[in-house]
Amino acid sequence: MSVLRIRPWRLMFVAINTLFLGAVVLLTVYPFLFIIAASLSDPLYIQQGRVGVIPMGLQFDAYRRVLEYPMLGRAYLNTVVYTVVGTAISIVLTVCAAYPISRRNLPGRKLMTGFILLPMLFGGGLIPTYLVVSALGMRNTIWAIVIPAAISSFYVFIQRTFFEQIPAELEDAAKIDGCSQLQCLLRIILPLSVPSLVTIGLFYAVGQWNSFFPAMIYLNDEEMFPVQILLRDIVIQNQTDQMMVDVFDDKNLIGESIKYSTLVVATLPIIAVYPFIQKYFVQGSMMGSIKG
Repeated sequence: MSVLRIRPWRLMFVAINTLFLGAVVLLTVYPFLFIIAASLSDPLYIQQGRVGVIPMGLQFDAYRRVLEYPMLGRAYLNTVVYTVVGTAISIVLTVCAAYPISRRNLPGRKLMTGFILLPMLFGGGLIPTYLVVSALGMRNTIWAIVIPAAISSFYVFIQRTFFEQIPAELEDAAKIDGCSQLQCLLRIILPLSVPSLVTIGLFYAVGQWNSFFPAMIYLNDEEMFPVQILLRDIVIQNQTDQMMVDVFDDKNLIGESIKYSTLVVATLPIIAVYPFIQKYFVQGSMMGSIKG
């Protein structure tokens, strides 16, 4: 009898939970579906507000014109370089900061942890950062993009928690076999930390790919602009009309089509990476956030 009494409430909970999560998924996915549908729709339907999640009047002229834009290829290459180099530097620095403070026998461990925690509470500000970057001669270089945001205290603590979950006996056994501290890190700890490193690397890569403010401040050479600066010029600064007149000599295409197409072109590559690392992402985000 108790099972029969509990079952309807459990079924109700499952139904309500399913509806709620379905609504959340719908609200999350709908903007992406709308942007893709608008980028493939006839400009007339976009102007009339008749486009939903299904393209109307299928056409690819906007994509053709965006891909023909002279600066796009160079901007894409710059973004890929900034993302790969920046992510690699960020992962190395995060490991170098997280591993020592995960060792409980480290002298001054609490003090070091406090110094790493401090930037999460207080920041130097834009002007001091700009002055430091300029004084170091990094303006108009790749280092102005990847160095100031090279490490995040939040990700350091996540990685530290993951390192602390690895049994200390593995490291002790390696030391008995003659491994040094560095060898233990490279041969034992890091291979076991692949899920967390991939997860943090994805976060760093997405942040670097979507970053445009540092490039807007520190870069003056258009040859070094990332794709997000190009996206800003089209979407925010309303330069679509000028682009169509000067480059394509075609005024028949409504600016909204090019805006949506540029959004898809700039966003799709980083989204396409996720399915390949999804298994590591789930495991790393769970294990790195719970102390076992």
